[in-house]
Amino acid sequence: MQAKDSNPPDGGYGWVVVVSAFMVMGLTAAVLKTFGLFFVEIQQHFDELASTTSWITSVTITVFHLGAPVASSLCVQYTHRTVVITGGLLAFSGMALGFFGLNMVWLYATTGFLQGLGISFSWTPAISIVSHYFSKKRALANAIASAGECAFAFIFGPFFQWLIGQYGWKGALLIIGGIQLNICVCGVLMRPLASSCFLEASHHETETPPGNGASRTDKEDQSTIRPKTFNWMLVRRPEFVLYAIFGILAAMSFFVPPLFLVPLSYSLGIDESWTASLLSILAMVDFGGRLLCGWYANLHVTKSIHLLAMAITLISTSLMLLPLANNYLSLAIFTGFYGFFFGTTVAIHITVLVDVVGMPEFDSALGLFMLIRSTGGFVGPPLAGLIVDMAGDYRAGFYMAGAILVLSAGFLIILDRLQQRKIRGSKIRNKPEKSTLPYPSLHIPKHQ
Repeated sequence: MQAKDSNPPDGGYGWVVVVSAFMVMGLTAAVLKTFGLFFVEIQQHFDELASTTSWITSVTITVFHLGAPVASSLCVQYTHRTVVITGGLLAFSGMALGFFGLNMVWLYATTGFLQGLGISFSWTPAISIVSHYFSKKRALANAIASAGECAFAFIFGPFFQWLIGQYGWKGALLIIGGIQLNICVCGVLMRPLASSCFLEASHHETETPPGNGASRTDKEDQSTIRPKTFNWMLVRRPEFVLYAIFGILAAMSFFVPPLFLVPLSYSLGIDESWTASLLSILAMVDFGGRLLCGWYANLHVTKSIHLLAMAITLISTSLMLLPLANNYLSLAIFTGFYGFFFGTTVAIHITVLVDVVGMPEFDSALGLFMLIRSTGGFVGPPLAGLIVDMAGDYRAGFYMAGAILVLSAGFLIILDRLQQRKIRGSKIRNKPEKSTLPYPSLHIPKHQ
């Protein structure tokens, strides 16, 4: 049994883990994505500006990203299962306490900070453990797991709107928090693998076959694995820095459209029932974009970074065109374009990160990337809210998001050029070594 568990099974119980991760994605990221339905309700209740209200989402996004390295560190000590369960409890606490709705600062601390920490502690281990269970089918497993965000967002759009209509925004928060307790159930199902690099050293020692060198070898493995989880030296690599800057700019833009899509539709006089369907459309086409891009990327027809750059360019174009909509149909069409290309970006950007740093450094790179990217998620929504307040029009937020994405695509181009230059330099350095040995036999007497 131990020999069987020592390698990723690429199936079997791994699919239970994938389904659990699918649920976790839906109960975390999908909730964050559809929180825009609460925006107008909270803004009107407290009579606050858009920039002030948007700080709730901003705090959630920031804590979600900042908590990723912490979540990874806790996985090292206590396993993925424990951290996911803790995340579920934190997410529930954030929504349940938000029910009291004392003031804006209270919401920053509850539905902002606690909810963001709960999402981070649930999302990060769920993504990580899927990669531990799969090797050859890793891309497929990750695609299925991440699709939970889209599937649940498709359902949550009209469901959250109904909850708000029936129980008010405060009651809706409490019910959603109760639903998020199911994250704990998903965490229980995430059974650790014996070979997982995030298990405790003592767990390794009890699981491995007895022998004088067994525990010593495991301890040596732990000493080599643990530092890789927190390799801060990646910030010295120009390629990683360029990709991190892209991540910051992309995060500044990605969280703006879902936040202001609902208020924009209200400003156009669209009925609330139709407005909720826009978020469902967004989720549906996002789901299709992820699966289609994941399938296409596996064909290796187009270089991953080129595919990402094209997707980012198309997203920015969609955001620039979206404010031109003047009715439900046109708004739904442009929302669909944005959602589809956003899905392609989500499907490919992790693959590009692997290409940039290599698989051995992926775990630490993912934590650092999310940590650095958090600054964009923190600044983006309030900046867009400020621009909206100054312009007096929600369209301004979409123009800002599109412009920043254009800038982010430029860093992808620079990164690609840098990678190509290094490849050419490597080929040039290798050529002289081969050319000096056209006839290996001539060099044999020299070494005798």
